[in-house]
Amino acid sequence: MTHDQAQDVAGFVLAGGNSIRMGRDKAVVEIQGHTLISLALQTLQSAGLSPAISGARSQLAHLAVVIRDELPGEGPLAGVCSALANTEAELVVLIPIDLPLVPPSLLRILVSDARITGSAVTLVSANGFPQTFPAVIRRSLLPLLQQELHSGRRGCFAAFDVAAKQIDGTARIIPAELLAQAGLVHHSHAIPVFQWFWNLNTPEEVRRVSRLHVI
Repeated sequence: MTHDQAQDVAGFVLAGGNSIRMGRDKAVVEIQGHTLISLALQTLQSAGLSPAISGARSQLAHLAVVIRDELPGEGPLAGVCSALANTEAELVVLIPIDLPLVPPSLLRILVSDARITGSAVTLVSANGFPQTFPAVIRRSLLPLLQQELHSGRRGCFAAFDVAAKQIDGTARIIPAELLAQAGLVHHSHAIPVFQWFWNLNTPEEVRRVSRLHVI
């Protein structure tokens, strides 16, 4: 990614969730001595991005720029809209705080694909199931996503799909397995593709990832 290209892409960690099932703020949950927020920021940095945090329940400003969630408690779509509203970049890379196994190379290829295709929304699928995150979203979708949010339809995937259909027909969804088979994306510990998208909502799920010893 060249300097000019990097200037045109912004990376955000979505960190405004209530973490009800976790029992405490996910941002400060640790896996093998690393907090989830530090792992998410490192993923974006390793993809060549200068990361910021959209929404934060803990004091995280010492780690990265924190964007205030405009509608706290309204779910991740509110964090997505806050991120898009607080950047001048054309493309925005979004990852949630609870996906610590996403390889940085996946983010790089999604950004490259979004540039080439001009898609409004670029996502991946795993085992045939579309994944909501990571996502590469064009900032021009902000008004459409805000409309979905204020209409009470807070699901991110549905909002991405509705917004994309109004711009270029549909969200672009790339099978992660094909990217891995082509050698375009790889995980440093060679874990199966489906594990890249293990999200951590409970202490048991944290322990499951910790047992892999891949952090």
